Amino acid sequence: MMNKAQAYHRQQDPNRLVERYAGLVKRIGQHMLARLPSSVQLDDLLQAGMIGLLDAYRNYDAGKGASFETYAGIRIRGAMIDEIRQGDWVPRSVHRNTRRISDAIHDVEKEHGRDARDTEVAAKLDVGLAEYHSMLNDTACGRIVGIEDLGVTDDVIGGGDAISDSSLSFDNVASEKFSQALSECIAQLPEREGLILSLYYDEELNLKEIGQILDVSESRVSQIHSQALHRIRARMKEWY
Repeated sequence: MMNKAQAYHRQQDPNRLVERYAGLVKRIGQHMLARLPSSVQLDDLLQAGMIGLLDAYRNYDAGKGASFETYAGIRIRGAMIDEIRQGDWVPRSVHRNTRRISDAIHDVEKEHGRDARDTEVAAKLDVGLAEYHSMLNDTACGRIVGIEDLGVTDDVIGGGDAISDSSLSFDNVASEKFSQALSECIAQLPEREGLILSLYYDEELNLKEIGQILDVSESRVSQIHSQALHRIRARMKEWY
């Protein structure tokens, strides 16, 4: 049976809905654009976001316990991510290096039984430290959004309660056990990597703002962020 909140949203004219939530779509689009290469256009994100908004309008269920704006925000963001992922602007070398870095981290940590250091990963890849950092920056630019590509929403970072509706998930979202294992993996990251992930996904700071807090360059924050995600992939290898 449809409750009052659902009935209210069903009665709204889609055009009025778009007008009301256009600001939300724009905020999400601009926030994502700041993390993406210049080849991604804001207009493309906004068009996809509007599709996500209308999809939320059609599928919203107040019985799930989330407000419409929260639900719509997830669908808008998901639609934008899907739009970006359809583009083929990431060079093959970046995809190849992403796998190489994760494999190298996995091997080093398996050999030493502790967090892999930059120098050790670089040595495993048979490259200099500067080249390794350059590879991290390249894969950071090639990364669409980041933590979502591991199969979860940002709630895993912040420890919040995710909305348990499979329709809100991205392509490779796994079971609740996966989310729990990932959350534990993030908690075991080196302190600086964990802090950067928290500031980036939970506090929604950009790389420049994080750099100011940690007194390091924006480029270095990008490298550490990228390495953190590679480390997670390496430690969660059995899930892929």
